[in-house]
Amino acid sequence: MEYIEKISESCSYIKNIINEVPDAAVILGSGLGGLSDEVQNKIIIKYESIPNFPKSTVAGHAGEFVYGNLEGKKVIMMNGRFHFYEGYDMKTVTFAVRVLSSLGIKKLIVTNAAGGVNTSFKPGDLMIIKDHINFTGTNPLIGKNLDDFGPRFPDMSQPYDKELRDIALKAALDKDIKVVEGTYLMMTGPSYETPAEVRMVRILGGDAVGMSTVSEVIAANHSGMRVLGISCITNMACGILDRPLNHEEVIETSNMVKDKFKTLVREIIKRL
Repeated sequence: MEYIEKISESCSYIKNIINEVPDAAVILGSGLGGLSDEVQNKIIIKYESIPNFPKSTVAGHAGEFVYGNLEGKKVIMMNGRFHFYEGYDMKTVTFAVRVLSSLGIKKLIVTNAAGGVNTSFKPGDLMIIKDHINFTGTNPLIGKNLDDFGPRFPDMSQPYDKELRDIALKAALDKDIKVVEGTYLMMTGPSYETPAEVRMVRILGGDAVGMSTVSEVIAANHSGMRVLGISCITNMACGILDRPLNHEEVIETSNMVKDKFKTLVREIIKRL
């Protein structure tokens, strides 16, 4: 089956369940899935039940869509994403974004857990992503262009929508939540970065580094979606603090800031 046909089949399955176009979609990063508990009148769609859908294999990723009401809006949340380091190709990594676009969704909030590279950051900070650097060595748009979604050479001058970023900053200010802004750099993982690589990221202009998001945002922009990105700085990247890194620390810090994170995203959704 052709890639575009697989997207259509997955989309049709979900449409038969929710039967309306959500106001926004949210991709939840490692340890941030607790936001889906806030959804009212929820419908849960397990990835494994959706035709052609890949499976999320990472701890902290439940592997399900959660659809329902939040702050007066209809939202669909991806509780679990797909990573290049899991062995999926970029077409598979961004498959869910294509399906969300096919559902008619125009606004996408992408979240992640990231390592802080900017030395003024600290674990627990929330970073509004203003730009990104694709350091994976590949691109989800390589290959035959999906003309039904977007042009062969899509503009990426504003991958993170300025209006949505302004909404997020105003929401944070009104809720007295300290946020920072910065550039996110994606590496493939799954190994954490070396101290030399982190120094390189800083020289290149990265404020935070992680293993997701950028490929999804490229596909979303190609699909005509407006994107807001939020990183939870769960640890300082390697070499900044004199201690080793582990995934448990990422989840632990995510849990520490989950209330602040949930409050911010709820307020943003209210204002969309």
